[in-house]
Amino acid sequence: MVISKKKKRNHPLESYIERLSTGETLLADSSENVLEVVGILHSYGIVLDAYSRNLIYIAENQFLVLFPFFKYFNGEVSFKKLLRHWWHDRINFEYAEYCMKSMLWHGGGGLDAYLDTPEFKQRCAAAVGAKFQGNPLMQSLNWLFPEFLPEQVRQMAYYSGLGQFWRVMSDIFMDLSDRYNQGKIESIPQVVEHIKAGLVAAANKPITYSVKIRDRLYDIIPKSAGLTFLADTAVPYVEAIFFRGTPFLGTVSYNAQANQISPDQSRFAYGALYADPLPIGSSGIPPTLLMQDMRHYLPDYLHEVYKRSLRGEDDLRVQICESFQKSMFCVTTSAIVGLAPYSLDTNDPEEQEKNRLYLESWMDRLIASRLGDVNR
Repeated sequence: MVISKKKKRNHPLESYIERLSTGETLLADSSENVLEVVGILHSYGIVLDAYSRNLIYIAENQFLVLFPFFKYFNGEVSFKKLLRHWWHDRINFEYAEYCMKSMLWHGGGGLDAYLDTPEFKQRCAAAVGAKFQGNPLMQSLNWLFPEFLPEQVRQMAYYSGLGQFWRVMSDIFMDLSDRYNQGKIESIPQVVEHIKAGLVAAANKPITYSVKIRDRLYDIIPKSAGLTFLADTAVPYVEAIFFRGTPFLGTVSYNAQANQISPDQSRFAYGALYADPLPIGSSGIPPTLLMQDMRHYLPDYLHEVYKRSLRGEDDLRVQICESFQKSMFCVTTSAIVGLAPYSLDTNDPEEQEKNRLYLESWMDRLIASRLGDVNR
């Protein structure tokens, strides 16, 4: 017990452990932070709605289309829309795909495990056979490279899974914005509680995926697989996007001899909680696309705050990124509190000790994050 007490006193993020243990949040509570977080999540909710609809459209309507030239059009192709697409006067759906591929690559959770099961392989084979019935070229390709098409189907499953996850999160964030406008949200703990309640309410929502081929519906992820929102999409998303991420092209060398990227994926720290907002504001880096998208949907009250800053709108995307990171620490707080082994206000010494070890494991990963920066 003496060793345990010494450990508690010496943790680098001891103050945050104490805050969580006493019902506070990772992000400091202030009216400015509430305004920023709710405002940016309002914009993010609108963007996630668009991302979600497109990912689900691709999963259901571009199934095994190897060259999906119009996948970002949601089935509504016109010359005017094509011109806007080329001019980038549109939602940057490429960022949604970046997140999807990051989740696919890092894996984790029940969705990742299911996609390696014999059941999935059987369902995949049935769908592939139906899709390319009477197509000797694709049948030959599947015979020569038997893992190629199943891997495309796995990717389609992640398109659908992430789309379903973002559908829920978009609704949670838009409801938060509505409650703020009604004067029902006035503190960061209330923001965190709202998000946590939304996650808990949707925790057991089934994650399923079916595709229609020649008037027949093929279940790729049936309800019987038992995949659910929280365990199989939300938790892997936090791990892959908030924590790990992927190294940004042009900022580090992918040359193995340069040793700039860890060979151990579990040690990656390129996620949203670690990213420096300055390089994020540079062109060619995926999160820039998200900041660009959110720029179009900022509520007036948040836009005015940015205009009054030192550089005004000259560094708008950087300011958006900083607000976004604040909001993601609120979402992270909701996840930490919601997944705790016991209620964090428990008085049972044994439960307190297990909660303590649980919080330390989270804080160990947040030492190198921008947690201190967002609280300055």
